[in-house]
Amino acid sequence: MAAAGAAATDLEVVRGKRAALFFAAVAIVLGLPLWWKTTETYRASLPYSEISGLNALQLRLMVPVSVVFTRESVPLDDQEKLPFTVVHEREIPLKYKMKIKCRFQKAYRRALDYEEEALSLGSMQEAETMLAEPQEQAEGSLTVYVISEHSSLLPQDMMSYIGPKRTAVVRGIMHREAFNIIGRRIIQVAQAMSLTEDVLAAALADHLPEDKWSSDKRRPLKSSLGYEITFSLLNPDPKSHDVHWDIQGAVRRYVQPFLNALSVAGNFSVDSQILYYAVLGVNPRFNPASSSYYLAAHSLPHVINPVESRLGSSAASLYPVLNFLLYVPELAHSPLYIQDKDGAPVATNAFHSPRWGGIMVYNVDPKAYNASELPVRVEVDMVRVMEVFLAQLRLLFGIAQPQVPPKCLFSRPKSEGLMTWELDRLLWARSVENLATATTTLTSLAQLLGKISNIVIKDDVASEVYRAVAAVQKAAEELASGHLASAFVASQEAVTSSERAFFDPSLLHLLYFPDDQKFAIYIPLFLPMAVPILLSLVKIFLESRKSWKKPEKTD
Repeated sequence: MAAAGAAATDLEVVRGKRAALFFAAVAIVLGLPLWWKTTETYRASLPYSEISGLNALQLRLMVPVSVVFTRESVPLDDQEKLPFTVVHEREIPLKYKMKIKCRFQKAYRRALDYEEEALSLGSMQEAETMLAEPQEQAEGSLTVYVISEHSSLLPQDMMSYIGPKRTAVVRGIMHREAFNIIGRRIIQVAQAMSLTEDVLAAALADHLPEDKWSSDKRRPLKSSLGYEITFSLLNPDPKSHDVHWDIQGAVRRYVQPFLNALSVAGNFSVDSQILYYAVLGVNPRFNPASSSYYLAAHSLPHVINPVESRLGSSAASLYPVLNFLLYVPELAHSPLYIQDKDGAPVATNAFHSPRWGGIMVYNVDPKAYNASELPVRVEVDMVRVMEVFLAQLRLLFGIAQPQVPPKCLFSRPKSEGLMTWELDRLLWARSVENLATATTTLTSLAQLLGKISNIVIKDDVASEVYRAVAAVQKAAEELASGHLASAFVASQEAVTSSERAFFDPSLLHLLYFPDDQKFAIYIPLFLPMAVPILLSLVKIFLESRKSWKKPEKTD
C-alpha cells in the first residue's frame, strides 16, 4: 500500500510538471505572439526614400518660344540657316533647397504666307487679329515675330512690343551678329512675359528666409482650390446718407469677366452685403488747412480689426476670403482722405492689406448737402470703385506690372482686365508654389511618422502619400516638358493629397499613448496568470537541478 501511494504521488507530481510546462509553452509560443500581433500599431509602408529625394528635386521650367522671322528681318545668309533651335538656360538665384532653372527653348523658323501678310498690315491690332485666327497657342508658350528694322508696324523709337496674348514683336537688324543681338532681345521680352526672379520669389515667399526677397513679396494670396470674394458697403451714418450701389451690375460687367479668365487657377464665389453703423476703429484727424479729415499711413493697420469683426465671412469659409470694403464716412468726418507715408493724399483714396483685401473711402459731394435735406441720397460711381478694386485684386493675386525692356511698347489688357500671358505667369508661379508646399508637407509628415512610432498609418493615408509623391514627380516632368496646364493640375493634386494625408484624423488616435499607460493596462491582465506559471517553472528547475546532483547508488 505504501509503495502504491508513493507511485501515485510521483505520477501526480510528473503530471503537475507537465501541466505547468504545457501552460508555459502555450503562453510563450501562442499567447505572446498573438498578443503582440493583435496589439501592435498598424503602419502601412510609405515611400520614405522617394520623399527624402524630393528635397533634392531640381525644377526645370521650360518655356517654348517660337521665333518667326519675316523677310528682310535678318541678312539673307542668316535666313538660309533657318530653321534651327537655340536653348537658353539659367538658374534662378533663390535661397531655397529646391534648385530652379529656367529654360527658354527658342525654335527659329521663317514666317508663313499668312504671317507675312499679317505683319505687313498698318497696325498691331489688325496684325494680332489676323495672327490669332488660324490656331490658339498652348499655355505657357510664346511666339515672337521678328520684323524688319524699318517696318512701320511699330513706332520708330520702339524696338519691341508685348501684346495682350502670347505674342510679341521684335525689330530685326541687318548685322553679321543678327541672331545674337535679336536673341538677347527675345530673352528680355520672354522673361517679362513668363518667368523672373520676382515672380518666383513672390510664389515662394513663405518658404524663403526673411531677406530682401521675401520682405516685400508676401502680398499675393497663397495657392488654393477656391476663393471667396466679399464686397461690403459700410454706411456708419444712415441718418445722413442714403447710399445706393449697383453692386450686382458692377460685378457682372467688371468683376465676373476677370474671374472667368482666372477660373483655371481656382473656383470663385462672390457675395455682397451692406453694414450700417459700422465705424472705423481709428478716429480721423482734422486738417484745418483743407477743412477735411485724414487717416495717416501708420494708423491704417488699426482700421481692419474692428471692421473685420462685423464682416463675419471668414469664420465659416473653407477657402481664403478677400474683403473689399467701400466706406462712406459719416457726416461729422467728411470729407475723409487717406495719406501715404509722406503725408500726401492717396490718389485712389484707398489702401489694401496683403492676403486680406482692400478698403476704399468714398466721399459724398459737398454740394449734395446744400441741395436737399438729410438723409442725402448717394449714388455710388461703380466705375471708379471697380477700377480701384480690380487693381487691388490683381495685386492680391500677384499679377503685377512686369519690368519691360527699354524701348518696349506695352499693350493694354483685354476687356477682362487680364492678359493671356499674365495668366500663364500666374500658373507658373502657382505650380512652383504648390510643389514647394507639397514637398514641405510630405517631408514634415515623414519626419513625424519616423520619430513617433505610436502613430497609426492606415492604408488610405499611405495611398494619399503615394499619390502626392507621384503627382509631384509628374508635375516636375510636365514643367520640364513645357506643358504648363497639365503641370498645374498635377501640382494641385500633389498639394491636395499631401495635406489630406497630413491632416488625417486617424494619425492622432494613438499619438498621446505613453508607456506608463501601457503598463497600467497590461500588468493587471498578465500578472495573475504569469506569477503561477513562473513559480512552477522555477520549482521544476530547482527539483531537476537537485536530481542531477543526487549521487547514484552502486551495489
